[in-house]
Amino acid sequence: MDIPENVQEQLNQFQQLQQQAQAIAMQKQAVETQLNESKKALKELAKSSDDNEVYKTAGSLLIKTTKKDANDELKETIETLEIRQKTVGKQEERITKKLKDLQSTIEFAMRSTQQ
Repeated sequence: MDIPENVQEQLNQFQQLQQQAQAIAMQKQAVETQLNESKKALKELAKSSDDNEVYKTAGSLLIKTTKKDANDELKETIETLEIRQKTVGKQEERITKKLKDLQSTIEFAMRSTQQ
């Protein structure tokens, strides 16, 4: 059975959307991992006394910093990551909806061509 050209285009679009969904899922996982690590670091930092030495990473270096500066940076990082998490979540919702809609359209088109 030959697949009509418009349905073939929809199938190609569906595959592209699936790839985008997979990329977004990977982004979401990376953001969640970074967010969890930052929250854990903030929690550990809160446990340390104010006179403890604190170091932060800068590329492949460890740089001495103050507890307050590290705390402020971690809070800012967490805030940024939470915004990014919401953005990626919305992207994921939109692409999932597009995938479902396109799947329904393709299924309807395929049923129509079989009759």
